[in-house]
Amino acid sequence: MSTEPVKDPLALGLGSLASGVGFGGACLTAAQIIASILRGDLEPGAFRETAADPLLAGLIAAVGVGGACGWYRSAALDNIWQRGVIALLAAVGAILIGFLAAPVDRFFGVLGLIVWLLLNIAFGILATRWAIRGKGMGEGGSGMGAA
Repeated sequence: MSTEPVKDPLALGLGSLASGVGFGGACLTAAQIIASILRGDLEPGAFRETAADPLLAGLIAAVGVGGACGWYRSAALDNIWQRGVIALLAAVGAILIGFLAAPVDRFFGVLGLIVWLLLNIAFGILATRWAIRGKGMGEGGSGMGAA
C-alpha cells in the first residue's frame, strides 16, 4: 500500500473555483474601497466623472483574475472543458462576491469593506491550498502529503 496522496479531481476543481472567486472578489472589493474613498473626498459632480473608472477597472480585474486563477489552479485536470467551466464559473462567482461588497459598504462603510477584502483574500488562500492538496502526486502534483 502506497503512502503517496492520490489526485482528487473534485477537491482540485472546487478548490480552483473557490480560489478564483476569492481572489477575483477581492479585486472588485478593492475597487469599491477606492470608489468609496473618492466618494467622500470629491464633490458629487466630480465623483460622477471619476468614480466609474475604478469600478469598471475592478470589474474587469475581477473577471480576469477570477478566470485566470480558476484556469491556472485546475491545470492538473485532464479535461480541458472542465478547466474552462471552472474558469468561467470562477469569473462569474468573483463578480457576484464583489457585488456583495456593496451592501457591506452601505451598512459598515470603508472599514467593513476592508474586512470583506481580507476575508476574500483569506478564502482565496484556503481554497488554493485545497486545490493544491487535490493535485496529489499526479501529473503536475506538488507532492504535498496528508497531515
